[in-house]
Amino acid sequence: MSGGHQEHPARVVGHGHDGHHGHTHADHGSLKSYTTGFILAVILTAIPFWLVMGKVIDKSSTTGLVLLGFAAVQIVVHMVYFLHMNTKSEGGWSMLALIFTIMLVFIMLSGSLWVMYHLNHNMMPGMMPDSTEVVPESMHDMPDTHGARSMEDVHNMHNMKMQ
Repeated sequence: MSGGHQEHPARVVGHGHDGHHGHTHADHGSLKSYTTGFILAVILTAIPFWLVMGKVIDKSSTTGLVLLGFAAVQIVVHMVYFLHMNTKSEGGWSMLALIFTIMLVFIMLSGSLWVMYHLNHNMMPGMMPDSTEVVPESMHDMPDTHGARSMEDVHNMHNMKMQ
């Protein structure tokens, strides 16, 4: 062939080149990396299961936070070992997209929890444990219905107070 065009020699698979312009075989996973990811995923599932079933931590809120921590670590394990995400893949754009997604999810979840907490606090003041219930003056004369089982019981209690 003339004209300065040369054919590239065949690339040898298994020597670090697989024909994808600089990507190595490790970018697509190996049996060792899949096994490592699987073992880590099993461990990161078994420990939270044991924490909950064995009631290892007394406070449920602390248990919830620990479980969320294990879940976050397991997400990272799945992304690294099974989705093969790293800072080098696709010129770093996949990592930037991941960071942007995490920020959006964090803002949406924290904002939603903040709004729900404040709505609950402002709309249901008697339901919050740290607030004192203020009973309007007009409700002091109403019958006590805490022990009533049905509307008929409430009606009977009302009639008894009226007599």
